[in-house]
Amino acid sequence: MSTSSARIRTGAAHPTPRAPVRRRRLSAAERRRATAAYLFLAPFFIVFLVMLVVPLGYSGYLSLFETKLVGGTAFTGLENYLTAVTDPTFLAGVGRMGLFLVVQVPVMLGLALFLALALDSGRARGGGVLRLVYFVPYAVPGVVATMMWGYLYGRDFGPIAQLFDAFGASPPDFLAPGTVLGSMMNIVTWEYVGYNMVIMYAALRTVPGELMEAAAIDGAGAFRQAWSIKIPAIRPAIVLTVIFSIIGTFQLFNEPSLLQALAPSAISNGFTPNFYAYNLAFVNQDVNYAAAVAFLLGLVIAAISYIVQLRVNRAGAAS
Repeated sequence: MSTSSARIRTGAAHPTPRAPVRRRRLSAAERRRATAAYLFLAPFFIVFLVMLVVPLGYSGYLSLFETKLVGGTAFTGLENYLTAVTDPTFLAGVGRMGLFLVVQVPVMLGLALFLALALDSGRARGGGVLRLVYFVPYAVPGVVATMMWGYLYGRDFGPIAQLFDAFGASPPDFLAPGTVLGSMMNIVTWEYVGYNMVIMYAALRTVPGELMEAAAIDGAGAFRQAWSIKIPAIRPAIVLTVIFSIIGTFQLFNEPSLLQALAPSAISNGFTPNFYAYNLAFVNQDVNYAAAVAFLLGLVIAAISYIVQLRVNRAGAAS
């Protein structure tokens, strides 16, 4: 016993050296196939570099400078970033979108999950038509959807206000400072419920039918099957919709940009961080500070997305 242990320890202390791996030279046919693969990938990498990497690098370069009427452009390092992290307008916009994320995203994804489960259960008649009906709002351009809801919200000309007037009641003001954020949540929910529902429904269709039959034989009802089998099975799809929703929330632009004409007192130029960066760059002509704000916004989105994904993965591993 002791001799064998000593032999093992001796072997561990002096591992047998491996022979160097010699790379095999590619044949002419293999080199042609590799060249063809690189040629097929080249258009993507060219567009990726020109349309994403180069603009990002240029924006990062601009964010390190400051342009003044007197003195011209000067290198300031991280001063624009330090200004942005103490900018009350930027911080208020980030906080407003944080509230939007906490309230609107769970409602939207919960409704999308409910619709996906209802369609997957097969108990709803006309499932194909219903999928199309739920998805149609996503096919409507965001600008058109916002203008349509702006018309419906209008207190002087909208049909909702006219209906209240017909009954002699005072119409609600959907575009007041205290209600405009909720009105935007309603627009975004209307637009993206169908989109998220399609992602979840497609994931539900991959759940093995034998698993559901076994659960039914064991006496599990529809709710039990959905809660214990279907929802855990489509967790990656749900996480994907959450990440997409986080990114979309902090990039909210169409709604404040278009509704500002109807509610200028309720929607400021810094209502959302994305709208703030746009106004800084194209209204105030301060592209250097706008680039810093945009980069900070990207960091906020990346950090929140990473934290959410990490917590979901840990919760999945624990269960």
